[in-house]
Amino acid sequence: MINLRQIDLNLLLTLDVLLSEHNVTRAAQRLHLSQPSVSVHLAKLRDIFSDPLLLPGPRGMQPTARAEELREPLRLALQALEQALGPAGSFDPAGASNTWRIAAADYGESAILLPALPRLRAAAPGARLAVVPAVLSRLARQAEQGEIDLALQTSADAPPSLRRRALFTERYVLVARKGHPKLKRRPTLEQFCALEHAIVSPGGGSFTGVTDEALAAAGAARRVVLSVPHFLFLRSALASTDLVAMLPSRLLRDAPELQQLEAPVAVQGYEMAMLWHERVHRDPAHKWLRDTIAAAVAE
Repeated sequence: MINLRQIDLNLLLTLDVLLSEHNVTRAAQRLHLSQPSVSVHLAKLRDIFSDPLLLPGPRGMQPTARAEELREPLRLALQALEQALGPAGSFDPAGASNTWRIAAADYGESAILLPALPRLRAAAPGARLAVVPAVLSRLARQAEQGEIDLALQTSADAPPSLRRRALFTERYVLVARKGHPKLKRRPTLEQFCALEHAIVSPGGGSFTGVTDEALAAAGAARRVVLSVPHFLFLRSALASTDLVAMLPSRLLRDAPELQQLEAPVAVQGYEMAMLWHERVHRDPAHKWLRDTIAAAVAE
């Protein structure tokens, strides 16, 4: 068998042109080489393939049977190599059939993917989108191994090995059902702490969060009576009870049954970002996906 490591790529380029021209002089002109150089290349090729490849004939050099066998595979291989080494092509979303996998929690689904979905579907109707659970401890490995294309996560928790693009800064507001008897106006700190609170605990079961940290710094505490793992479930619970919660403001854009007020304690917000692996950073299709999501969220 021929050892590819011992073959100069330039020799294969020369063979491809010789099989097209059947003439050393014309091949030299196309390759911008001297005729003696092409002759040297041909001698090396004959040695590599143990075949004369091209023989003198009445109408130029005639390929041997072995050369004819090489013609099409060699042409296809060189074309594939040119495509691999050439610049990245453009991406046409209208004709795309990509399947994108995005890791997101229910907040990312509602605040980011839902606004972006109409634009994605309109521009790339043949593409598919799979939303998978976002597990922080697995994001870096999933992105590296190609199990996910994109992740939606807070910048503070973003794995350092992934690229990041900030989308927006979120803030917390006090949320309750409209007509809540104890929230006709912004509550005082004492009134706020006396309310029955609900909390989202993504990991499950916790009754404390960033609001409780802010209250503790102010020497206060609240009563949390409900802990749930999902924001959207909590929205429904607030609409049907007198519970209140501190929620990200973007979750209230399409919730006419709820009201939001400024809380009497400052709770630090967070930055939401898209995360992806370096291996897809320059891919035109992936860049289009990132730009489209970012544009939709910005509106």
